[in-house]
Amino acid sequence: MKQLLEDVKFIAKQAGDKIMEIYQDEDFEVQLKTDNSPLTKADLAAHNIIVNFLETRYPSIPCLSEESAHIEFNERRKWTQCFIIDPLDGTKEFIDRNGEFTVNIALQKDGKPILGVIYVPTTGILYYAAEGDGAYKQQSGYPSERIKVRKIKKDDELEPIKVMTSRRNQLESVRDMCQSLGNCQFMSFGSSLKMCMIAEGNADIYPKLAPTSEWDTAAAQVILEQAGGRLVALNFERFLYNQKESLINPSFLAIGDSSFDWKKSMIIPRS
Repeated sequence: MKQLLEDVKFIAKQAGDKIMEIYQDEDFEVQLKTDNSPLTKADLAAHNIIVNFLETRYPSIPCLSEESAHIEFNERRKWTQCFIIDPLDGTKEFIDRNGEFTVNIALQKDGKPILGVIYVPTTGILYYAAEGDGAYKQQSGYPSERIKVRKIKKDDELEPIKVMTSRRNQLESVRDMCQSLGNCQFMSFGSSLKMCMIAEGNADIYPKLAPTSEWDTAAAQVILEQAGGRLVALNFERFLYNQKESLINPSFLAIGDSSFDWKKSMIIPRS
């Protein structure tokens, strides 16, 4: 697992370098996929770099990438493990040039994500974790540091609960969910950076009520769990991967302090 993690970290950075090369271009061309989501040559270039490397290095482990050709569930259900890849998480942020996009690579085994790497090309920051080994953050040129979620001080009414929200949707719905929490501070970011911020103790919860896909959450889930948090559906069940025909996730909560009673403290909509 240690060598595999090092390989995934390496190729995430390689993909990130290519993304930055295209990001700095004046015209990186934007297409629309069949679901009207945007696609750039950076998405495809990063996909090719990652998948070509992993298929060569680990030929027995299939790759499930956002930019892969559609793979029927009858084929996928035979996989006991696979890499789950989002070559460019936050394509809209990439197009807007706000820097809030990432490279996400996870390994799942028997439905459970057991290794995750998230690389932030614009800052050179790397988040990574493997099951049982903790979660880490590495800034370019510096040693890795272990990260942990923030504990909520239940008797400190002056300290706000920090709530992450998406940049583009559902702020009002999230506010409604959190009104019973009391003093809240709302912060908006793109891509899986929101869950990384929870893992490193800079935020407390991220409710997501709009559709996402398995490659949007797999790597972040490992990092968050190894930092002491959880990523769960609205019924508080843990996410599993490659276990159903659809790769679309249900609504979810990414939470930091697992000892805090989020279920009783929030207005959770029916899933």
